[in-house]
Amino acid sequence: MGDLPPFDMIEAIGWAASAFTVVTYAMNTMLLLRVFAIASTVCFLTYGIALQVWPLVVMEVVLLPINLYRFWQVLSLRRGIQKPTNSTSQFDVIKRYGKLQTAAAQEIIFRRGDPVESLYYLAEGQVVIEDLGITLSAGEIFGEIAFFTDAATRMATVRCVAPARVYVLDKKRFMRLQFEDPSFGLSVMRTITRRLMENGDPLLSTTFDASEQAVPS
Repeated sequence: MGDLPPFDMIEAIGWAASAFTVVTYAMNTMLLLRVFAIASTVCFLTYGIALQVWPLVVMEVVLLPINLYRFWQVLSLRRGIQKPTNSTSQFDVIKRYGKLQTAAAQEIIFRRGDPVESLYYLAEGQVVIEDLGITLSAGEIFGEIAFFTDAATRMATVRCVAPARVYVLDKKRFMRLQFEDPSFGLSVMRTITRRLMENGDPLLSTTFDASEQAVPS
């Protein structure tokens, strides 16, 4: 059987591009979605140039760098939070999306009962969660528990112990981070669990210890 004629090969590329597009919409993870989107764009670009379908070529030329950039973003997120550990450096990724704010010593970041609008990452300084008596240092997050309550209000007051630099991540971006890499959400939940354990809940402490022993490090 001989090689396909040039036109048939071009048509095959067009069908491959269409197939990649359909698969893209079926993906449930951002990484695979971007991989198939890039494959679809490359095939459609080849198809459009071969047939001189210039509107299609222009559209794919615009889409290719967008998909490449989004692909790079997903990979960056995965590198930042791929290995959850006791180190809080895994939350450095928030710096890329959060808005930097400064706070003076004794300044209140938020009060108990305030509406939940943001997650906070402490880059420098110290803050105290007054209702729990927990002091947090640079590299830690706070304000995360309220996102998982029905009331959607702050459960404690947070005050700066010393001048601080804080990255504020709004709810929309917080949800986006969890969507693009669920391991980020897992890291947040581990932080919540650890703090509740430190706050003296014996049942939670036992459950947490058992789960740590069940999962190989």
